[in-house]
Amino acid sequence: MAVLGRLACGLAVVILVSGLLADAAVHEYNGGKFFQASDAFLFRGGREGLFASTPEAVRRWVDIPRGVANGKAYIRFDNLKFHRPLSEAQVAPIAGQTGRIEALLFEVKDRDRIGYASASNIRAFCCSPELVQRTGCNPGHIIVRPRDGDNQWPRVVEINFIGNDSSVAVAPSEIHITAPGMYYLWFVICDKNLAGVAVTGTTVWKNPGGYLPGMMMPYLNFYALMSIAYLVLGVVWFMQYARFWRDILQLQNCITAVIALSMLEMATWYFDYVNFNASGFRPYGTTIWAATLGALRKAVSRVLVLIVAMGYGVVRPTLGGLSGKVMALGAGYFCAVELLDVMQNVGAIDDLNSSERLFLVLPVAVLDAIFILWIFSSLSKTLSLLQTKRSGSKLELYRKFTNGMALAVLVSVAWIGYEMYVRLSDPYNERWEADWITGCFWHLLQYALLCAICVLWAPSLNSTRYAYSEDAPEDDDDVALTSAIVASAKAEAGTASEKRPINTDVFSLEDEVEEGKLE
Repeated sequence: MAVLGRLACGLAVVILVSGLLADAAVHEYNGGKFFQASDAFLFRGGREGLFASTPEAVRRWVDIPRGVANGKAYIRFDNLKFHRPLSEAQVAPIAGQTGRIEALLFEVKDRDRIGYASASNIRAFCCSPELVQRTGCNPGHIIVRPRDGDNQWPRVVEINFIGNDSSVAVAPSEIHITAPGMYYLWFVICDKNLAGVAVTGTTVWKNPGGYLPGMMMPYLNFYALMSIAYLVLGVVWFMQYARFWRDILQLQNCITAVIALSMLEMATWYFDYVNFNASGFRPYGTTIWAATLGALRKAVSRVLVLIVAMGYGVVRPTLGGLSGKVMALGAGYFCAVELLDVMQNVGAIDDLNSSERLFLVLPVAVLDAIFILWIFSSLSKTLSLLQTKRSGSKLELYRKFTNGMALAVLVSVAWIGYEMYVRLSDPYNERWEADWITGCFWHLLQYALLCAICVLWAPSLNSTRYAYSEDAPEDDDDVALTSAIVASAKAEAGTASEKRPINTDVFSLEDEVEEGKLE
């Protein structure tokens, strides 16, 4: 319990810290410092996929009314200020331009137009007297080669300190986006005396349909459709549940809980994205709640599949001594997924580097592998037992379930291979418009698997034929008797032996139940 308490405290700290780094289309800068890159000092202002403004918005930009889905796509500077150390400001001349910062906005396809790569593959960002002849650049400025036929891009905005002022404010302005792409905003300094400059203020990144980043925009409609899909599944399942509530198995109660969690998760994600699209900020509470629901749903779903594979309620009344291990694995998976989802969804855009992301993804991958190995190992034992006992209907049920699980794993492995190929072949994320497919695929696969489980274990009049029973017939291929008919037949035959009550609590604390006790 002490370990779990420390883990819960650590998780809370991560959530609170990440909450300070809100994922948003409104990028906030709170005194960020520049870092040295080659011969320049850089500050990364943001990176987002943006769609082009609609032709109507471009034609009537000033007349278009303000709103979220008004067709305009732009990057706007709001209250943007740069502050240099007082020691540097005091030694500057009283009048004139005494320091330059350049805001560089470029599309990822123009990355080779930024700077100059020497023969030794060292990239220089700032124009020096030696590079003037080679590039035609302006000394003291960043090196930028305009596009062929379009000298407006990459876009450079100069920001100058005047006299010995210690700060300079950028006039509010908008840069219109007329072509879709993955856009980067850098602030660049070529003067070593300004290395200590800090940045405050915001930049607003807007798409034609709202403030959602382009890579996330398709999720809005996707979560709406998934909410409807889970609602339909839930209605069908609950109708069957209410119809045959007297014959409900404990396993079917677990399935009901997973469906309810899934419905709530999809609806929460949808409203989170709606708010994000309308305001440009992600509400911490809603986002963390959605991530927590998602982590809980994933953990419960995997535990459900595992206990089904182990034959709970079909060939064994309880999990016995395995209850603690199953609970521990499920709790560990929940914590690992919670950390990953919170950092990915609540953390600031691109605030995780590759090593940090790997540190969060690796535990989830390892625990997933443990689940898969344990599930198929348990399925193998359950199938062997059912075949030995000649339990025909149960054997057929588990064969279908095993085939479905095997197909899901094969599809997952194939998709992971495809994802790796896409990542390796597109290191700069130039195909960002299709990035949403990756996340949506896993939701669709989980939905399909849940539907398959619902079909196999749907509440019905004969649900109890799959339930665990100590004196079940060895061969039930040719019988389709309900529990009521079985009871009647036993009464007519004069069977009056008393049965010991069976505990069907999956997480029973009575570990004296033998682990290998089967049908």
